[in-house]
Amino acid sequence: MKRSLLDVILASPIRTLLVASSLMGSVLLVDAGEAREPVNPLTREYPITIDPTSLDPPTWWHVPGVTPLIWTNDPLTFESYKTTDVREIQLKPGEYRFGTFTFDFAFRITLDGKLDFAQSLTQCVEGRGTRTLVIRCSHTQPYKQERDYDYPSY
Repeated sequence: MKRSLLDVILASPIRTLLVASSLMGSVLLVDAGEAREPVNPLTREYPITIDPTSLDPPTWWHVPGVTPLIWTNDPLTFESYKTTDVREIQLKPGEYRFGTFTFDFAFRITLDGKLDFAQSLTQCVEGRGTRTLVIRCSHTQPYKQERDYDYPSY
């Protein structure tokens, strides 16, 4: 009497266990291979260093949606970042704004995690093509601005 291959495999519980475990291992290997798919570049975060230490007079700054906002609380008691400190923040590719009480400007994180911003800002902002944003001006011009009005003296 001839026995089929299936009958031979099923005849021994140990063989059945070995076949089942080898099939299970093959399935796990396929799943592990799928886990190595490329990451969506829009979801990857990059460490970006913000250096506003050249700003005079010192003030507070924020990147809306990422750091604590500067106008929502009392500036003396809340946790927004001061311009006297260099900070590293995690940013995904996209559009952002850097702001203080006196000015703000737009910048962008590219898909490869590098900074980009308008050419008109190059006198006051450094770091295009790098991961360090250096702000040198208290306004978006490199010179002190005249006040819009004067307080009367009595």
